[in-house]
Formats: sequence, C-alpha cells, structure tokens
Amino acid sequence: MEPFIVHTGTAVPLRAENVDTDQIIPARYLTTVTREGLGEGLFADWRRNPDGSLREDFPLNQPRYQGATILIAGPNFGCGSSREHAPWAILDAGFRVVIAPRFADIFYNNSLKNGLLLVTLDQEQVEMLMNLVEEEPSTPITVDLERQEVSLPDGQRFHFEIDGYRKRCLLQGLDDLGYLLSKEEAIAAYEKAHNL
Repeated sequence: MEPFIVHTGTAVPLRAENVDTDQIIPARYLTTVTREGLGEGLFADWRRNPDGSLREDFPLNQPRYQGATILIAGPNFGCGSSREHAPWAILDAGFRVVIAPRFADIFYNNSLKNGLLLVTLDQEQVEMLMNLVEEEPSTPITVDLERQEVSLPDGQRFHFEIDGYRKRCLLQGLDDLGYLLSKEEAIAAYEKAHNL
C-alpha cells in the first residue's frame, strides 16, 4: 500500500446522495479478487448509456475533470452492502481521496484499510468545494493527512478528524497485517518476557 502523507490534485464533484456500493461498482464487476482493472467498472451504470457509449453529462466523463484524483461526493457515500471492490475501483480509477459530509461506516473502514483516504467535512464546506471545482475545475486541492487538513490556494483550510490508528497506517502505507508485522519484534519480546 502506498503511504499517504500529503496529496495535491484536482477534484471532480459528484452531486448525489446515498450513493451505494452497487452504484459505485455494479455486481457484474465483482467476479475478480484482484484490484487491477476495477476502475473500468466505477459508476459504470451512470457513466454509460445502455448502448455502451459514454454519457457526456456524467462528471467523470467530462474532459474538464480528467485526471482528477479527489472525488467530492454527497452525504452517505458508500452505503449499502459491504464490498471491498468499491474502494478498489475508486483507487484503480486514480482517486486518492474522497471528500463527503458523511460516509457509511463499513465503506469508511474498508476504504481506510485499503489506502483510500476518506475525509468528512461539514455539508457547507463540501458544497463550497463542489461549487469551486464546478466553476474552476483546475483548482488544486491539498489534503494533508499529518495536519488533518484540506487547503485551497486562497488560504482556506478545513480540519478533519481521523482515527489515530488508521492515520498511522495510512502515513506508513500499511494495512492491518502490515502494521502487525511491523510490530513483530515487540510481540516476540512480549511473548519471551511472559513465557508465551
């Protein structure tokens, strides 16, 4: 997993509430256990017309948002079933951060465990960011995990909260198993000291 310390990129707004994991990646894309190629299925039913052609009105298809690495979404993003393929698809499509007013709990935890940073901001702040990138899509947004801060070129800064353990794992590029293995010496010393 790639460490996440500071990321600066452009953003794409997704003005939708209660986006569930089946909308993020439809079930027909879940036939694999590898992460590669899942970006193709990201929002597939919204991105494409029934004939398979791209919908020009969908934000992720618009040229002005190409190359965006931050997704700004509406409240309750990632609700529905627990499917790890959802954060995998978002990451495979090139996104490093999703900003929203609220996330579904299981999706939130699955995302952080897989290296996708989810940032919860107030509804007003999210709305302001959406308006900003709709007006000026090339605006760089910086997400600083160490400072727990989203910042804009004009100096505006928005603080966000994150669990300390998940923050450490992201900063070090470790999943749960990687974190446990990084403590192998301390575990061995404890076991030896306690005759385990």
